[in-house]
Amino acid sequence: MSKILSPFTRAQLLPQEETLEIFKKKGNLFIGIPKETYFQEKRVCLTPDAVSALVTNGHRVMLESGAGNGANFKDRAYSEAGAEITKDAAKVYSCPIILKVEPPSIDEIKLINPQTLLISALQLKTQSKKYFETLATKRITALAFEFIKDDDGSYPAVRSLSEIAGTASILIAAEMLSNINGGNGLMFGNISGVPPTEVVIIGAGTVGEFAARSAIGLGANVKVFDNSITKLRALQSNLGRTLYTSTLQPKNLIKALKRCDVAIGAVRGANRAPIVVTEAMVNCMKTGAVIIDVSIDMGGCFETSEVTTHDQPTFERNGIVHYCVPNIPARYSRSASVSISNMFTPYLLKIGDDGGIENALRFDRGLKNGLYFYHGILTNKSVADWFDLKYSDVNLLIF
Repeated sequence: MSKILSPFTRAQLLPQEETLEIFKKKGNLFIGIPKETYFQEKRVCLTPDAVSALVTNGHRVMLESGAGNGANFKDRAYSEAGAEITKDAAKVYSCPIILKVEPPSIDEIKLINPQTLLISALQLKTQSKKYFETLATKRITALAFEFIKDDDGSYPAVRSLSEIAGTASILIAAEMLSNINGGNGLMFGNISGVPPTEVVIIGAGTVGEFAARSAIGLGANVKVFDNSITKLRALQSNLGRTLYTSTLQPKNLIKALKRCDVAIGAVRGANRAPIVVTEAMVNCMKTGAVIIDVSIDMGGCFETSEVTTHDQPTFERNGIVHYCVPNIPARYSRSASVSISNMFTPYLLKIGDDGGIENALRFDRGLKNGLYFYHGILTNKSVADWFDLKYSDVNLLIF
């Protein structure tokens, strides 16, 4: 009896979901980590422990010598973890995957090979139209880690760095109040019989929440202002305690600023931070009071704020000390590097397990949200609108 042959193969008869699994083959990644060249940037994307995890899973990591020095991770630690160390920056930029904290400069993009995968921050407000045109000519696929979403819809990188900035703002304020730094000689701790330090926090987002958490932990009396009742309610719920909260009513805010020793600005905006505290309001504050404007990277929410650097972080105006450094997490480069590395490592392992970035983008909507260039095609509408560029819907390119 002759055997009847089917004109279809088994793969053709399988449901689409199963065929996806058939072609989903684990890939080996080759990741390059160049030294950060941006002004006062000391963070690094991967710690030696993260490199060890990637190498153990069959991936390669090439590190430019000294890339981890700013975060106190030495070349030897990376080498022992399995990374390849080189002093040749061009060699690192020739890797198929480039991992950076800050976006590469136009000169650095010229070192990148065509069809490379770039993962870094985007920092849209600091970019130019030429930057995106240069990426397009190299047909680069680029992911902005600040746009990557978690399963719950939050932005893990933004939240992690905001947690550091919020906590750091209180630690910095405590330093500024001490006699050693020319402050009023006040201590945050609520010492028996001594009135607590008064802290005003403007903005009830992640920065505001962690600033409040740290200030309360040190014994300060905290007042939080925000126009979102939902955020104020969430902040109290997350802190697990009742504290003074108010909407941004000028009368209440001025009253609080007159009495406070520290004012933290943590307000965000669509394109820039709104000016919440005018110069007249600042002039009402006590001599020696400290302003930490965490919103300075978006223009600042105090009218008297001016951008400062880590080398010269403060200036004084009308007796009020201002701290307006845009990149506060870089002050604590090791902690910030560990935080960034904790976010990057699972994504990199997932990209490898999914067989490359193409499949990873298909299976992970949160990762796809971070995509702004796909093989030289702009896929982010915000970037396109901002710089008057053409873009394509990512869902029409990846399906």
